[in-house]
Amino acid sequence: MDLITHFIVPYAILTLMKSKNRLEGALGGIAPDFDVLIAGIGIIFPELFVFSHRGITHSFLFGFVTVVIFLYLVSRKPVKETMSHVIKRDFNVNFTKTTVLVAYFGVLTHLFLDFLTSKGIPLFYPFILNRFSAELYSSLDFVTICLALVVIIVLYLKVDSKYKNIALAGFVIVLIIFGGVRAYEKMDVLGEAQNFSASYTNITAYPSSDMFSWYLVENSPDKSVYRSFKFNNLNKGVSETLTAKTISISNGSYQAGLDAVNEANSTAAVQRFKWNAFYPFVNAKGSKEGWNVTYFDIVPSYNNQNITVYVSGI
Repeated sequence: MDLITHFIVPYAILTLMKSKNRLEGALGGIAPDFDVLIAGIGIIFPELFVFSHRGITHSFLFGFVTVVIFLYLVSRKPVKETMSHVIKRDFNVNFTKTTVLVAYFGVLTHLFLDFLTSKGIPLFYPFILNRFSAELYSSLDFVTICLALVVIIVLYLKVDSKYKNIALAGFVIVLIIFGGVRAYEKMDVLGEAQNFSASYTNITAYPSSDMFSWYLVENSPDKSVYRSFKFNNLNKGVSETLTAKTISISNGSYQAGLDAVNEANSTAAVQRFKWNAFYPFVNAKGSKEGWNVTYFDIVPSYNNQNITVYVSGI
């Protein structure tokens, strides 16, 4: 989800609950996205790829650590005075046990919203590195962003508080409706896909920017071949079909190719690629000097740039 939505959702919930610490909650809602400040660590040290956007700060544990640091910094007097001057409003933020807990509530709303989006987040890091996602929204939703901007403008204007409350409540209701529509569409699409996928099994669906169009991935019974395609649930149209084997080895023995792939899998570049990929596939091509091991993603909408790792001496 976008930064504005992450701010508005906890602010809206806490406002409707008549909390005095709604601003702290809203700041907690945006705190995890300040991971952009540490993303350079993952660039300088590729093996630390979890230091990236939607990485380490987007877990239950480090989300708490992040918000404690963030709330402490923004509650310092120089920061509050600067922010008050910039936004022309009273930026009264306090750092107490209560406000930290409220801010962490904002973090939890952030994690929940990002969990709904494609690729998801590492909720249980450092205990589990895997990302978790409901795959209902694409990473950014244009309509949601536009509505969030309107709500922010209403909040900033000096209008009666009842209009602000109406805008906040309306935004939350629209988000719930959008989520419900997407959940229904996803289930319906998975049901429709069974009608023309007799030779494939284990169909999964991923959202596009259009709530009625989905990217589907299915595999053969032996899981050696996968197929992806875009399906529009309104006109039942299929497009962008791509078929690939999980692993392809050429110009060398199969075992040598597997050894090359295993060595390539241990590199930071490949681990980072897999971290960002939906379905990573690999082609290993041998030569006299070694192997070129190329990785690609079969999901068209989120196709990562292909990477090739050279493995010598096998």
